[in-house]
Amino acid sequence: MGNTLEKTNIQLVTAFKNNDQKVMQEVYQNMFPKLRNHVFKNHGNEAQAKDVFQESFISCWRNVKKGKLNESSNLEAYLFTIAKNKWTDYLRSAQFKKTVSDEGVMAMQSNNEEQWDENEEERKLNALHGALKQLGASCKKLLTQFYFERKSMDEIAKDLQLGSASVRNKKYRCMEKLRALALETINNG
Repeated sequence: MGNTLEKTNIQLVTAFKNNDQKVMQEVYQNMFPKLRNHVFKNHGNEAQAKDVFQESFISCWRNVKKGKLNESSNLEAYLFTIAKNKWTDYLRSAQFKKTVSDEGVMAMQSNNEEQWDENEEERKLNALHGALKQLGASCKKLLTQFYFERKSMDEIAKDLQLGSASVRNKKYRCMEKLRALALETINNG
């Protein structure tokens, strides 16, 4: 597995630690087709590949942030291994076995419906990205700490020098603002 845009392993790990959006997006776009091929070869579909890869990408990012990956390690190989293991776990799960046995009974969606769902999902994701860009710096920081860094409300309160109740209220207001901005973006096309 070659590194994205000729970046060294150290540069990739450092970029993940620093939340470099551009590099993270390049890694995502470079690695997703490889996992999708693996999932397709092993009884999966596009939606399952997307789900597994998204979970794996977040796990990889968290592990890098926690220092569980050496800077000289191959980040892309590490990400692919996480994704491959998550897919293998799914294949071994009771959920997969039930899905496979019910396949003969379940009606398949037409390609048009599936394509529409993908377009709708992409439109919502783009709206969310746009809304995040419009969100204030303090809300971005709070939501990032809570949802991505998995910090507790008490840890966030200490960091922001606020009381726990104030942080909970602020998180709620930030989420409402984010929802409103995303809906506005969706409605305005």
